[in-house]
Amino acid sequence: MKNPSFEFSRAITRRPASTIANGLRAEDIGNPDLDSMLAAHAAYVAALRSTGAEVIELEPLDAFPDAQFVEDTALCLPQGAILMRPGAPSRLGEVAEMAPTLRGCYENVREIKSPGHIEGGDILVTGSEILVGRSDRTDAAGVAELAAIAAEWGHSLREVFTPEGVLHFKTDCSLMDAETILSTKRLDASGCFEGYRVLHVAEGEEAAANAIRFNNLVLMAAGFPRTAEVLSKAGYEIVEIDNTDCAKLDGGMSCLSLRF
Repeated sequence: MKNPSFEFSRAITRRPASTIANGLRAEDIGNPDLDSMLAAHAAYVAALRSTGAEVIELEPLDAFPDAQFVEDTALCLPQGAILMRPGAPSRLGEVAEMAPTLRGCYENVREIKSPGHIEGGDILVTGSEILVGRSDRTDAAGVAELAAIAAEWGHSLREVFTPEGVLHFKTDCSLMDAETILSTKRLDASGCFEGYRVLHVAEGEEAAANAIRFNNLVLMAAGFPRTAEVLSKAGYEIVEIDNTDCAKLDGGMSCLSLRF
C-alpha cells in the first residue's frame, strides 16, 4: 500500500517560459536566466523519473510567467484533484490551463469558487491530516471551501498561520515522511507541528526548508550543506537541485510539480 503523502506514481511539471523575468517576486534579487533554469528543470524532472514515476511535462506558457510553479494551481489527493484559486490575480488563468491535464488524470475534479483564494504552496498533506497555512495568497474563505471538499473525501484539515513576511506555508516547511517534517525554527515555534517529529533546517539556511519527499528521494535546493547533512544523518537519500533562478521568483522544490 502506497503512502499517499510521499509515494507517487505520477507528477506534472511545466517547462519555464521565455517570459520568466516577468514573474512575481517579493523582492528583486536579479532576473532569472532562462538557460540555467531550463537545465535545473531538466535535472528536477530526471530526479523524479529516476524513482520510476511517470512525469507529464507541459509546454511553457508565455502568457503566464509563473506557470512553471504548477503546485499552486491544484491539490492532488487519492480521491481526486481540487483546482485552486490563486491569490495573485496574474496567476488566476493558470488554473484553466492546468484543468484539462488533471481531468485527463482524474475522474473526480473539483474547484475552489469565488470569493475564496487558496494556493497549493500553502498546503501540506501529511500522513494524518491536511495542514493549510493562511497567508497573503490564501484566505479564510478559500480554506473553508477546501475543508468542506476534504471532509467529503474523508480528510481532516487543520488551519495554521504562515509567519509574517513568508510567502507560502511550504516556503518554511516540507514533508520528509508521513510523520516527519523539515521546518524553519520560526515556523515550528508557532506550535503547528505538535505531535510530529520535526527536523530543523540549519541556522541561516531557511531557504532549504522547501524540499520534497518523492518516493525514495528528498529533492532539495543545492547550496545548503548543513541542512543536507541533517537530512543525510536522519537517513534520507537526497538529490540537490540548483534553485538559484527559481529562488529569484520566490520558487522552490515543491512549487515545480504536482505529485500524485
